[in-house]
Amino acid sequence: MEDPNKLQRKMSTAGVSLYKTLGLEKGASPEDIKKAYRKLALRHHPDKNPDNPEAADKFKVINAANSILSDENKRRIYDEYGSMGLYVAEQFGDDSVKYYFLMSKCWFKTLLVCCSIFTCCCCFCCCCFCCGKCKTPEEEDNFEYVDPEDLEAEIREHDKGENAPIVIQPHATNGAS
Repeated sequence: MEDPNKLQRKMSTAGVSLYKTLGLEKGASPEDIKKAYRKLALRHHPDKNPDNPEAADKFKVINAANSILSDENKRRIYDEYGSMGLYVAEQFGDDSVKYYFLMSKCWFKTLLVCCSIFTCCCCFCCCCFCCGKCKTPEEEDNFEYVDPEDLEAEIREHDKGENAPIVIQPHATNGAS
């Protein structure tokens, strides 16, 4: 399998090479795509070129270009984000593509760093609730120490009778410890 990082470097964000594969300009109509595909598919079909091994490879490339450009959603992603956008859509879903490219922009990363510096907040929530900096004095943790023996005595006194909870581990009565 090919290295994913190497694959990403090969991918473009321009979205024009599939059009060039079919001999079209970007923005061609669906009818133009269909005509160009049929013409090239007939010319490079492996059955028409049995002694040419390159024809089968060219036919696969033509089919791949047609399958993307004839699908309205894939074509929209390809036109806007290129082959990298199609890869991201395949990995994370069609709706995640625009967010992926938004978060990969330099200005967005700078904004996140500035927010973390100015708010001193590790999760960028910009309200400091996660860090506890916005607690009111009433919310402070004021715990009173309770002696465990006093607590046990209070429980025993409260729960005298048959419905008392078991507070100790039972021991075997047949002589085993």
